[in-house]
Amino acid sequence: MKKLFILLLFALTPLAQSADYDLDIKGSHAFVQFKIQHLGFSWLYGRFDTFDGSFSYDENAPEKASIEMTVQTNSVNSNHAERDKHLRSDDFLNVAAHPTAKFVSTSFTPTSDGHGTMTGNLTINGVTNEVNLDVEFVGAGDDPWGGHRRGYEATTEINLSDYKIKRSLGPDAEKLYLTVSVEGVKK
Repeated sequence: MKKLFILLLFALTPLAQSADYDLDIKGSHAFVQFKIQHLGFSWLYGRFDTFDGSFSYDENAPEKASIEMTVQTNSVNSNHAERDKHLRSDDFLNVAAHPTAKFVSTSFTPTSDGHGTMTGNLTINGVTNEVNLDVEFVGAGDDPWGGHRRGYEATTEINLSDYKIKRSLGPDAEKLYLTVSVEGVKK
């Protein structure tokens, strides 16, 4: 009888599996930021204020990690209203025709301690290209409100011409540096 009880207990105990997380956008613990050179003289910084997404992570199979994010392109914010209006135009993001940008992962190659390379399809301005993001694991654990959280920061570089962005501010302004910092709350 004791063996049967232990067997039943083991059978009913859930095994560690992939956990799904929603981005903590309500608490403003996720960010999509960028920087690009302005005419080769200075850095222009900006962000997107409206986005959503979720990710999955399994500590026992980190190679199965995945993420999907959608950004509302009209939420671009470079701290200058006239510049933001221009960034929304068809010279850059063309938000009238392409109101969202999207990243959907296709694979994750872990290195150590949750770090690795996330490969996926990035769609901007109606153009989709494969990109690699360098992923840094920040931390995970229980929060004070009874939930469980995981956090990551990912960076990549993209060429504007790869996304049919018409306007060029010179060769020093061709490369955009993207940083995505996410904190997910376990579903």
